[in-house]
This record gives sequence, C-alpha cells and structure tokens, in this order.
Amino acid sequence: MSIADNIIALKRETDLNNVTLIVVSKTKPVEDIQQAYDAGQRIFGENQVQELVEKYEALPKDIEWHLIGHLQSNKVKYIAPFITMIHSVDSLKLLQEINKQALKNSRVIDCLLQIYIADEETKFGLSFDEAIELLRSDEFAELKNIRIRGLMGIATNTDNQKQLKEEFYELDTFFDGIKQSFFRKDDNFDELSMGMSSDYKIAMEQGSTMVRLGSTVFGARVVKHWKNN
Repeated sequence: MSIADNIIALKRETDLNNVTLIVVSKTKPVEDIQQAYDAGQRIFGENQVQELVEKYEALPKDIEWHLIGHLQSNKVKYIAPFITMIHSVDSLKLLQEINKQALKNSRVIDCLLQIYIADEETKFGLSFDEAIELLRSDEFAELKNIRIRGLMGIATNTDNQKQLKEEFYELDTFFDGIKQSFFRKDDNFDELSMGMSSDYKIAMEQGSTMVRLGSTVFGARVVKHWKNN
C-alpha cells in the first residue's frame, strides 16, 4: 500500500476509537511527509530538534509538529517559536526551560509528562513518585507559559501482549489519578500518548488518546537522511 493508502486506513481506525494519529516522520525525507500531508495528515512527530527545524522550514506551515524524542534543555529555544506539543518532558529543569522560551515567544506551550513504564533501562521518563513530586512543587506552580495536557509513555519493546497491556493499564490508571488529584477542574488535561506501530492497538484498548506511528505509515525504517542534532 502507498503512504496515502496507509494514512487513510489508519485515520479510519483511529477516528473510530477517538484517538489522534501522530505520524512519526523521523528519518523520513520531505517528499514522503508531503505525500502523507497530501493524503490529509496534519500532525507529525519528530525525535531530533535539528531535523524537526529543517522540516518545519521546508513543509507547509499548517502542520502541527510534536516533539516526541528525548529533549535537551539547550535545544528548546530552537523549537519554541512553533512547536505544537512536547511529549517528552522528564524533569522540572526541562519544564522550566520550556516555560522560559515560551515566554520569550509570547506563547503557552502544551506539554506531556513522560512517565517511565517500560522494563528497560534505556527509556527516559519520570517515575510515578517523581511526577507527583514535580506537580506538587512550588516551582511548578510558578510556570505560566506551559500547559500540562497529559502524560506520555513508551512500553517495553516486547512481543508479550500481557506485559504491554499491564504497562499501558498502569499508565492509564495513573493518568486518572493525576487528573483527580491535580487537574480535576482543568478540561485541558485530556491526553494520554501511548502506543507505537508495534503495540498501538493494545494502547488504544487501554485508553490511549494519541498513537505515534511511523513504520505503519512509511514502511520499514531506512538509512537516516538527516544529521544528528
């Protein structure tokens, strides 16, 4: 199937589940992203700041760009003028820098707290306790140019569906608890970003509101076209 066919089929599936499709375009050339755009896709996710900036400059300006990879504080300034959402906030320090750069650009930037749910040491994210501590802190209360929209998690890279289901279930349950404790009167706390090409169907069953799909749209990953940031 073509990129356009894949987009149409996936949007039909995600729309039925009231889930937002984020097409992960990392390493993909502008031409492929344009094909997805021409098929109606407007939300794309990138991992690397330099690659994201170059694609932002080259592609239509009504695209909503989401930063889904690990973000270093010193790179925030490059995406602050245009980024739609940052999924990978894993520290108060990073959140403070996003707030600082958002203020410089007269913006409020939507963010998700990345929660560590995988049985792997290579993944980033806050523990449940660290997330609660961050949200309780006086420093967090001072941040007026960020808006916490929800949580993000990356499950273990495994074929064990029972384990994946449990990890997603735990994050969904934690999301509900955080909403009740900290965002009960905030209708904007409504996003749970979990699920990638290998496990998005399970994630949707467990309450995901955003899935991040790359190879399902573009096919198997090819040699990287872009420089590292």
